[in-house]
Amino acid sequence: MSDKNAFYSKLKGQLEDTTKFPADYMYKFIVPTDENQLEEVQNVFDNTGAVITTKNSKTGKYISITSVLKLQSADGVIMYYKKVEKIKGIISL
Repeated sequence: MSDKNAFYSKLKGQLEDTTKFPADYMYKFIVPTDENQLEEVQNVFDNTGAVITTKNSKTGKYISITSVLKLQSADGVIMYYKKVEKIKGIISL
């Protein structure tokens, strides 16, 4: 089993143990400001009803992105992580 599959399997178990779905789930990411990663993240959550907030770092090199979205299951949470992980330079918190 790959590291990513093991991570997502463990995350699914933890979410199912600690969260009663449907629930609001908060995603937090950090992206560099010098490319279009912010737009890519916004596109992932486009038309989902997600509330997205951003904050620039003190140095201006990074942008913190918070997205809150109502999801129906742990699988839904993981689906968005898998979509976002394809964005170059993104860090999931």
